[in-house]
Amino acid sequence: MKVTALIPDELVEKVRKTTGGKNITESIIIALKSYLSNQKINRLIDEVEKDPLSFNEDFVAYGIRDLNRNR
Repeated sequence: MKVTALIPDELVEKVRKTTGGKNITESIIIALKSYLSNQKINRLIDEVEKDPLSFNEDFVAYGIRDLNRNR
Protein backbone atom coordinates (compact mmCIF):
# COMPACT_ATOMS: atom_id res chain seq x y z
CA MET A 1 0.00 0.00 0.00
CA LYS A 2 1.30 3.43 -0.86
CA VAL A 3 0.92 6.04 1.85
CA THR A 4 1.75 9.71 1.91
CA ALA A 5 2.57 10.99 5.37
CA LEU A 6 4.08 14.16 6.74
CA ILE A 7 6.73 12.94 9.17
CA PRO A 8 9.43 15.22 10.59
CA ASP A 9 12.80 14.60 8.93
CA GLU A 10 14.62 14.17 12.24
CA LEU A 11 12.16 11.47 13.34
CA VAL A 12 12.57 9.58 10.08
CA GLU A 13 16.35 9.81 10.41
CA LYS A 14 16.25 8.51 14.01
CA VAL A 15 14.05 5.60 12.93
CA ARG A 16 16.37 4.82 10.02
CA LYS A 17 19.44 4.81 12.27
CA THR A 18 17.76 2.85 15.06
CA THR A 19 16.29 0.13 12.85
CA GLY A 20 19.26 -0.20 10.51
CA GLY A 21 16.97 -0.47 7.52
CA LYS A 22 18.39 -0.22 4.01
CA ASN A 23 16.06 2.66 3.17
CA ILE A 24 13.23 4.71 4.67
CA THR A 25 10.53 2.23 3.64
CA GLU A 26 12.29 -0.76 5.18
CA SER A 27 13.08 1.28 8.31
CA ILE A 28 9.46 2.27 8.79
CA ILE A 29 8.28 -1.33 8.24
CA ILE A 30 10.75 -2.56 10.88
CA ALA A 31 9.66 0.16 13.30
CA LEU A 32 5.95 -0.57 12.80
CA LYS A 33 6.44 -4.32 13.28
CA SER A 34 8.43 -3.66 16.44
CA TYR A 35 5.72 -1.32 17.72
CA LEU A 36 3.01 -3.91 17.10
CA SER A 37 5.05 -6.62 18.84
CA ASN A 38 5.57 -4.38 21.86
CA GLN A 39 1.85 -3.61 22.01
CA LYS A 40 1.03 -7.33 21.92
CA ILE A 41 3.48 -7.98 24.75
CA ASN A 42 1.98 -5.11 26.77
CA ARG A 43 -1.53 -6.54 26.31
CA LEU A 44 -0.34 -9.96 27.47
CA ILE A 45 1.33 -8.40 30.51
CA ASP A 46 -1.93 -6.63 31.34
CA GLU A 47 -3.84 -9.93 31.04
CA VAL A 48 -1.42 -11.72 33.36
CA GLU A 49 -1.61 -8.87 35.86
CA LYS A 50 -5.41 -9.14 35.88
CA ASP A 51 -5.43 -12.93 36.09
CA PRO A 52 -2.01 -14.16 37.32
CA LEU A 53 -0.75 -17.60 36.48
CA SER A 54 -0.80 -20.05 39.34
CA PHE A 55 0.37 -23.59 39.88
CA ASN A 56 -1.62 -26.38 41.47
CA GLU A 57 -0.80 -26.85 45.12
CA ASP A 58 0.56 -30.34 44.45
CA PHE A 59 2.83 -29.20 41.60
CA VAL A 60 6.44 -30.32 41.99
CA ALA A 61 9.20 -30.14 39.42
CA TYR A 62 10.27 -33.79 39.73
CA GLY A 63 6.69 -34.91 39.00
CA ILE A 64 6.72 -33.07 35.67
CA ARG A 65 10.20 -34.41 34.94
CA ASP A 66 8.89 -37.95 35.42
CA LEU A 67 5.95 -37.25 33.09
CA ASN A 68 8.31 -35.97 30.40
CA ARG A 69 10.62 -38.98 30.73
CA ASN A 70 7.73 -41.43 30.34
CA ARG A 71 6.60 -40.02 26.99
